[in-house]
This record gives sequence, structure tokens and C-alpha cells, in this order.
Amino acid sequence: MKVVSTEKLPVKMWLDDIEDGAMAQIKNLANLPFAYHHIAIMPDSHQGYGMPIGGVMATQGVVVPNAVGVDIGCGMCAVKTSLTEIDTDTLKKIMGEIRKAVPVGFDHHKKKQEFGSEPVGLITEREFQKAKTQIGTLGGGNHFIEIQKGSDGHIWVMIHSGSRNLGKQVADYYNKIAVELNERYYSAIDKKQELAFLPIETDEAKSYLREMDYCVEFALANRKLMMERIIDIFKHHSGVNDINPQPMINIAHNYATFENHFGKNVLVHRKGATLAREDTIGIIPGSQGTKSYIVKGKGNPESFNSCSHGAGRKMGRKEAERTLNLEEEVKKLDDQGILHAIRGKKDLDEASGAYKDIDIVMENQQDLVEILVELTPMGVIKG
Repeated sequence: MKVVSTEKLPVKMWLDDIEDGAMAQIKNLANLPFAYHHIAIMPDSHQGYGMPIGGVMATQGVVVPNAVGVDIGCGMCAVKTSLTEIDTDTLKKIMGEIRKAVPVGFDHHKKKQEFGSEPVGLITEREFQKAKTQIGTLGGGNHFIEIQKGSDGHIWVMIHSGSRNLGKQVADYYNKIAVELNERYYSAIDKKQELAFLPIETDEAKSYLREMDYCVEFALANRKLMMERIIDIFKHHSGVNDINPQPMINIAHNYATFENHFGKNVLVHRKGATLAREDTIGIIPGSQGTKSYIVKGKGNPESFNSCSHGAGRKMGRKEAERTLNLEEEVKKLDDQGILHAIRGKKDLDEASGAYKDIDIVMENQQDLVEILVELTPMGVIKG
């Protein structure tokens, strides 16, 4: 960890390689009048909207929608199976069936799926019927389903996905309200910083937090439904009657929650960062050509009990498509025997070369987490 002391609050950073745009955003956070104690920046951090991905900020008296982000509740889940081997032909069949069962990208289910929780506010009520076709779908961007071989000798299934369009609609609606209120009451926060806030005691903030929590719940239900269907596919195609799936590990990385840190009750915003409280079991994925990790938190107070949510991007999507070599990226994966998702130039935005070195990321957070299991990719389905 290194400390930057040039701003109103200290910034504690678990990395050296941070682009100028992200550093400017970090300085904005450190000068907010409602930010508390210090700003924590995880080793996978890179530029986002308003707040960098991989940022952790505690606030007093306000919530900042852009410090949670548009994919509210986005996170990881993983299941360990009793399988220890799977041949390539079987893996291809399983991946083919998963693609049929789990819509990816902008695709939804044709029929509404079951989701037991009733909507809790204006936006979740408005979007509820559409959301029923989106639950159990992967989405696009960096979302993925991955079949992996663990250092424990077992086959694992991992999913990265969020609250789909529901979370985006909630985020956009309340961020717009925050911008309007900040302008109306002449907030000192520059609109260009994209860090509009809602005072906690206002009805708008209470509504946002209620709908945000609902989206976190929806995102978990989304991952659960996909995982159930994937495990069923494994049971049908692995040749093993009972693959004995272990309880699902789940961890979110876009949300805000009330916690106590350094003697104060504060609202901790984690944007692309995961909880690493002492003994919390978490998941840190790499890219589709590198290892992922099941970890245990060490409860480091300096990171607000947080750690990275992945490897983190080192180049933007357009930059990756423009600069990475398709043949090289494909060869890198083929040489490892990974059934991957890179087919053409447009897929390079999710190539391994677009991401930071996960080994360095993990080395930089040895004081935040302990590695329990290393997971090597065997097959990847990307959104």
C-alpha cells in the first residue's frame, strides 16, 4: 500500500500503475466534503464514471449513485463440483447446452421467469415485468460463465453477472435526481465530476437505497438461476449421476452499505471492489486466459475491509480492438487448451491482453486476502 497525501483526505492505494484519468477521479473523491477518513483504491483500479472502478469510499450523511455504478449488485458466484476430470468433447457439449439455456448479450428469455420478491419502488415497479425475462441471463461486456480446474483437483463453475437492465434503470434515474437536486441547491460539487449525491435523510436517498438493495437481491437471484441450470446441464452430460455441487459462494462488487469503520457509522460505497472482512470467502477472477482465485478476507481496516473484484482493465474496449493482435490473443488461449470466446476483432475488448496481470494484482493485495484455491480456465462463455 502507498499513501497519497496531497489532497484533503489521504488516498491509500494498492497499486502503482494507474492512468491519469483514474487519478483525477481519485483526487476528486479525496476532496469531497462528505468523504470520510480516507479513500481506498484496490490493485485492479481503472477509470470509471465519476468514481474509478476498484474504488472504496465511505461517506457521512450522503449516498452517491455513481459511486455504486449502473450494474447494481453485479458480482461473482462459484460452485465446486465433485468432478475431477472432464474431457474436451464433453466440455464442448456442456458449453453448447449452456448457450441454449442461458441467453447472453442483449438476449432475454422469451418467457417470464420466476422471481419471488415484489418490487419496492417506482423504478423496480416500472421495470418488474421486463426484469422477469432478464433473470437467468448473462448480459454483455465483461460478464462470463467459466468452467475451471481448481488447484484442489476439482472442476468449478464460475459466473460473473449483475442486475441487468433493472440496475441500470435504477442507477440512471436516481443519479439524474441527484444531479437536479445538486444544481437546485447550488452544491459545491462540480457537475463535471459526475459525483452528484443524495442527502441520506431525504426521501430520494431512502428510495434509492431501497431500490438499490432490491437490485442487489435481483442480481444474486439472477446468478443463482443461471448456476442451477448450468449444474443441471453438468449432471446430464458429465456421465456422473451426482456431481455433488457444494454451496454456492457469492460476492457482490457494486453496492453501498452501512458499516462501522474507525469508530463511526458510515455508508461504504464499493464500486468494483468486494468485501474482504476477516474470514469472508470471496472470488477474484482473472481474464479468460488467466487464473481466478477463491480467497479468504483478512479484514484489513485500511481498505475498509475490501479487496479487488478482478484483474482490472489496462486498456479501454476500443483501444483493445485497435491495438491487440487477434492471432496472438487467440494463440495464447489455444496454446493453453482453453475453449474461449474470441472469434473476431470485436472480441478483443475481452482478450487477456486488455487486462492487468492478475499475478501482480494478487501480489499487491497479500495484506487483504489469503488465496484458498487457484482456478485455471478450461472453457469460457462471454457476454
